[in-house]
Amino acid sequence: MKMKQRLLIIVGPTASGKSALAVRLARKFNGEIISADSRQVYKGLDIGTGKITKREMKGVPHHLLDVAPPKDPFSASDFKRQASGAIARIVDAGKLPIVVGGTGFYIDSLVGRIVLPDVVPNKILRARLSKKTAAQLFSMLKKRDPKRAAMLSTQSERNNKVRLIRALEVVRHQGPTLVLPRSDLGNSYNVLWIGVVPSDAQLRKNITARLHARIRKGMVAEAKHLYTGGLTYRRMHELGLEYRSLARLLQKKITRAEMEKELQSDIWRYARKQIGYWKRNKEIKWFEPKNTPKIEKAVRSWLKS
Repeated sequence: MKMKQRLLIIVGPTASGKSALAVRLARKFNGEIISADSRQVYKGLDIGTGKITKREMKGVPHHLLDVAPPKDPFSASDFKRQASGAIARIVDAGKLPIVVGGTGFYIDSLVGRIVLPDVVPNKILRARLSKKTAAQLFSMLKKRDPKRAAMLSTQSERNNKVRLIRALEVVRHQGPTLVLPRSDLGNSYNVLWIGVVPSDAQLRKNITARLHARIRKGMVAEAKHLYTGGLTYRRMHELGLEYRSLARLLQKKITRAEMEKELQSDIWRYARKQIGYWKRNKEIKWFEPKNTPKIEKAVRSWLKS
């Protein structure tokens, strides 16, 4: 019987220390990292997304960063296709593929926990739905597919009419989102799920420190550069969180102090929703981020099994 390919997956909320942990484990267990972040796939969205730097990578190869222009949509299907290719290349090099990120829909799509739709565009339906507001579209989706609606964890995602219309298009064609039980997962991977989450107090502290560090590093200047390079305020709003608030700042709708306060609240709320999403997956082994000896022991035991 052919052995399933091993795949280490590290999940958790923003500012939990996932990236640093992934680098540590990659160096220890001869791995390469695949980023599963719905905004870090975009070129130029560096400071605002907290994208890992070359120095922080410590020589560990990273995949699925900077693979798409920010003007274009990048779907879970795109991620699954490119991540699957990256896994194959990592395995061919004799290394361990490590997926790390907070975009649950991407990761669940990759390992088969969620079945991606194969639905062709319906122009008539799209034209009719495009006349509705984002709030109306989200309300419709919540009624027709609560699971899919729950995956839209940020306000920016709920304001993204293109994404909402596509979701409703899929629901109309094939019914609500199918989340597979463990027994029905595809046979491609032998997955070890590692979840990292600090205490609420520590997570709040991390979020605040990380936000201030990015502002000092030039987050506002980055947003100005993106805008002058052709990224519209509307698209920045769709990209969500930091870029939504940055667009509002550049349009002089809020002050810098208001932006910081708004982002602290929005990022905290987003982190809590990420935790809620992952807590539904009972396969995840949860650890405090600093408890690296226990995490390494779990990985070592899994690799020997």
